[in-house]
Amino acid sequence: MDMRIRVDGRLALGCTSKDLILHIINRIGAQGARGYVVEFCGAAIEGLSIEARMTLCNMAVEAGARGALIAPDERLLRYVFDRAPDMHAHRAEALHLWNELKSDGNARFDAELTFDAAQVGPRVTWGTSPEQSIPIDGVIPDPAEAASPTARSSHERALLYTGLNPGTSLEGLHIDRVFIGSCTNGRIEDLRAVAQVVKGRTVDKKVRAMVVPGSGAVRKQAEDEGVAAILIDAGFEWRQPGCSMCLAMNDDVLKPGERCASTTNRNFEGRQGRGGRTHLMSPAMAAAAALSGFITDVRKMEP
Repeated sequence: MDMRIRVDGRLALGCTSKDLILHIINRIGAQGARGYVVEFCGAAIEGLSIEARMTLCNMAVEAGARGALIAPDERLLRYVFDRAPDMHAHRAEALHLWNELKSDGNARFDAELTFDAAQVGPRVTWGTSPEQSIPIDGVIPDPAEAASPTARSSHERALLYTGLNPGTSLEGLHIDRVFIGSCTNGRIEDLRAVAQVVKGRTVDKKVRAMVVPGSGAVRKQAEDEGVAAILIDAGFEWRQPGCSMCLAMNDDVLKPGERCASTTNRNFEGRQGRGGRTHLMSPAMAAAAALSGFITDVRKMEP
């Protein structure tokens, strides 16, 4: 089965593809795309960088999708050829083939959804599923208003685990750790966004913040560009690439009750450590949390 998700409009300042995908998952649910292969399209998608599109497709699985794709365009072709110079000898052939990787104009989908990017704000999860998120200026929903008894039970259990109450805001909630990395948000573009927020500033002394590049190539590029130096000067731990705290690997584990502002893709119970509480958000939002010591709206911190 296939599903087309069209996103019209344009993301506002301070909003990213991570916020967009959290918004979509919140609307359709963690099983909303179950069994489907999703194709993202629309003006907002075309305006995203290639790395931002990767984040979008990466997290489609959190809505149950079997896969996700975006039709190639000139921006993608430049991205690929810039990173694979050996392919230039096959450029004409590649362009011919890749330009065919798109849906026909009259294609029919088993399901079609439309979203307005202008309605998306920076989002943070409050529960134990990626679908349980709210805008930073919103409040935690009341389980009594859930659509079904099953959803109500899930919401109640999530609130019990995270130690939060319905009707309250996440803004100002104290955090203990910040984790920036993972296959979802550990690319060079993500690290640049963090550096832009924290440059000339210092991580809150009560927060332990770490950055784990998504690959060795990303780590080297961040060091060559001076991004790593900015993060280290701000007080972040500059780590070797890997999974790390995304799934509580090795010693990178939350203690019971600790809260983490995380750029990962999952916030399940115990995902980052038994009893640990994970709040998913964009790299920029995680950077803002590291500086302030609590969950905050990055739009209030940017120049």
